[in-house]
Amino acid sequence: MAIRLILLMSILTHTGFGGSRVVVALYALELGASQFSIGMLTALYALCPMLLAVHSGRLVDRLGPRLPMLVGSFGMVAGLLLPPLLPGLPVLYVSAFVLGAAFQLFFVAVQGTTGAVGAPERRAANYALLSLGFSISGFSGPLIAGFSIDHLGHLPAYLVLAAVTVPPILILWLKGGILPGSVARPAGEQEKEKSAFDLLRVARLRNTFIAGGFLAAAWDLFSFYFPIYGHSLGLSASAIGINLAVFALATFVIRLALPRMVKRWSEAEIITYAIFVAALAYVLFPFFQNAYLLAATSFLLGLGLGCGQPLSMTLIYNLAPPGRAAEAAGLRIMMNNVAHVGIPLFFGGIGSAFGFTPVFLTNAALLFAGGCFSRKTHTRAAS
Repeated sequence: MAIRLILLMSILTHTGFGGSRVVVALYALELGASQFSIGMLTALYALCPMLLAVHSGRLVDRLGPRLPMLVGSFGMVAGLLLPPLLPGLPVLYVSAFVLGAAFQLFFVAVQGTTGAVGAPERRAANYALLSLGFSISGFSGPLIAGFSIDHLGHLPAYLVLAAVTVPPILILWLKGGILPGSVARPAGEQEKEKSAFDLLRVARLRNTFIAGGFLAAAWDLFSFYFPIYGHSLGLSASAIGINLAVFALATFVIRLALPRMVKRWSEAEIITYAIFVAALAYVLFPFFQNAYLLAATSFLLGLGLGCGQPLSMTLIYNLAPPGRAAEAAGLRIMMNNVAHVGIPLFFGGIGSAFGFTPVFLTNAALLFAGGCFSRKTHTRAAS
């Protein structure tokens, strides 16, 4: 029962979060914002997670998941209501910051708690379910946002997304007691607070953070930049939403296939292959302007990027010291969001100055370098 409630709340909350990223980009373009300004908006989604994710993880480890998830859910609703209440470009920056802060608190609690639900042998299955849930919300969020914009307008679209994120508050208020509580640390761990960066001394854990970071950064660039690219091609908000939904559909498909894949290849090998597939997709994007060809490329990219989250979440939970699972999840989110802050600003600047093609090809080159690094570290570990 607990994992089902966690899954339902995650789908609804992530639907609102993912949908808001589509609305904020298209609404900002409607208000005349530049690519760099939209990059700043996207970076604000990641600023608070970058700074506070580790502290959020420690808070979850100490207090349990219910209160952080409840605060995060309230924050999501508040962040989505701000633009309709105070229309205009300035409030979008505040809204983006609030949404980023609220979702990271919710997500750290969910990621650190999912592995504690049920018996240890259910851990991988729980994370697989959670990842499939995020694929579903990754599909529904852009679709709801795109069609709401086309049929209702940008500001009503925020209201629709806010309504989607209300049920998790009710679930946590009425049924939150069935969630797992905090996990006690061993006695030696309780005496002295260790730095979260001590976790990076575990070689396999460190390599998992790095490889997962390349995939997370590529995912973030797609979420941020494809609406801008589609808008420049004259695609409707619905068509842009459909392309983003096709990407999410691919992540769902590849995650269904993961149990069979891990029987043939190791997690590190799969992540390496995934990085190279994502690099190929980014090479193809600037050569296509047709919505159907773009959807096919989005699907290919989803196949590559969809592997990263479930594999890295499972590995991090398994490799983290007892009582520090949520802290390790927070460190993963912090490291990912360092890229999430820098990449929109970096590529927003490149796009404003040089156009779209250098953005896609530069990211493809970075992914290729990341794939080479992942393959090299995997080869060393195997030898």
